[in-house]
Amino acid sequence: MSAAELFAHLAGGASTVCRCWAVVRKDGTVLGFTDHDRDLSFEGIVFRADSGITARALAQTTGLSVDNSEAYGALRSDAIAEADILAGRFDGADVRAWLVNWAEPEARLLQFRGSLGELTRAGGAFMAELRGLSEPLNHTQGRIFLAGCTAVLGDARCKFDLSQPGYSVELAAGEADGTLFRLPQLPEFEDRWFEKGRLSVLSGAAAGLWGSVKNDRVDAEGRSVELWQGLREVVAPGDLLRLEAGCDRRGETCRLKFQNFANFRGYPHIPGEDWLTVSPVRASQTGGGGGDEFSVEDLVP
Repeated sequence: MSAAELFAHLAGGASTVCRCWAVVRKDGTVLGFTDHDRDLSFEGIVFRADSGITARALAQTTGLSVDNSEAYGALRSDAIAEADILAGRFDGADVRAWLVNWAEPEARLLQFRGSLGELTRAGGAFMAELRGLSEPLNHTQGRIFLAGCTAVLGDARCKFDLSQPGYSVELAAGEADGTLFRLPQLPEFEDRWFEKGRLSVLSGAAAGLWGSVKNDRVDAEGRSVELWQGLREVVAPGDLLRLEAGCDRRGETCRLKFQNFANFRGYPHIPGEDWLTVSPVRASQTGGGGGDEFSVEDLVP
């Protein structure tokens, strides 16, 4: 790739340039688009000309200001399908945009690199916001000190392995109605074991989607798992699901349910909001975190 060759071509007066975009979704799917009238190919990606996708001018700035643009086009089942947008499969996808000499694609310039922001759709078309690499710098960073754990179950800070026996299960989906899933009892797992956990879809039309578990109840007829929000795609009977145990971020749960208190990322003894107004009483009544009491012995499973 040579930007110098492209600049030399532009200086010649008669230019043959177009724009190309590559979109890499979180599930690894790679899509290429161009506003040229025929397909182009480079970097192992085929940039399709029949996608009907174009983009507005790219606003680029110096410093930490956010580069931004928009892409828009028609919804097509073989390019960008409405069902994929509804399912969130394009949320946060990586985007690269080039200015390309279509007569000699090796002469090109990478103009933009970032991610997809908000996607809107109407009248058989869509519009996508393109966010530059400096966009994350606008987010407030820092650590919050709370009585409850601030890690996410299974992440690098928590260090708990959810693949251990007893903490996850894969099974076929039964009846599903919006946010409610009817499943077998799974007697090896206690009632409410999966509350605040995750339900992931591994096969079928909703493969790759997941939801947070709001309620997990066992009754005589089976197990009912309710999500906080629907999956934006239909889960059919027989689709493969994965359920993972839930954590309410309390120290007691970390110690007893997961035997992982050594990696607990909360402060169970931090004073609560009403600490300044508490009159002199026993010290145990002024501790934060809902009164959880721990000692060094708690670190040993």
